Amino acid sequence: MPQLPRLPRPARRAFLVAHVTVSVGWLGISLCLLALAIAGARDPEAFAGPSSIAMKLFADWLLVPVALISLGTGLVLSLGTSWGLARHRWVWVKFWLTLAATGLTVFSFKPGADEAAALAAAGEPVPGSDLLVPPAVSLSLYVFLTAVSVLKPWGLTRRGRRLRDARTGRGTASARPTGPEEAAAGKSVAGRRPRQPA
Repeated sequence: MPQLPRLPRPARRAFLVAHVTVSVGWLGISLCLLALAIAGARDPEAFAGPSSIAMKLFADWLLVPVALISLGTGLVLSLGTSWGLARHRWVWVKFWLTLAATGLTVFSFKPGADEAAALAAAGEPVPGSDLLVPPAVSLSLYVFLTAVSVLKPWGLTRRGRRLRDARTGRGTASARPTGPEEAAAGKSVAGRRPRQPA
């Protein structure tokens, strides 16, 4: 996994503020989209058309840019800091879920919002339930990602353990041969006490 040069502290703080801001904004936009979708589903005749037009505006002007900025700043922070991209399970899981959410936003939600807004503009009925599922799923996902960012669960990945062991010198003792001096002194290798000569 490529590692960027370590970010200096001012740059790291700037990227962290940008990442947290856009990520929380992404969650807030999803909450607004869910409110619009609920209004459109409860009263399709009155609200489905205006809700779909508003959702298209959110998708065009806010949702896609915020998703891309969140993904980009998260990548820079993971590759340019000691967290790494594939060293900690919570970072790895968050990266893949954010990538999936960004892809769904760009290739699924935005085209669906465009289609619903086109129907509304043409005076045709917009199915209110079709607007409801995507923001409900995305809001649940972003709440989960926020919890993962705050709690940082699950520990190191296999790669992270290898890097930690290489840095601290763990795991090298088992590969080092036991010499007669070490056996005579009763030193242990890899956590086992050597056999004493008969």
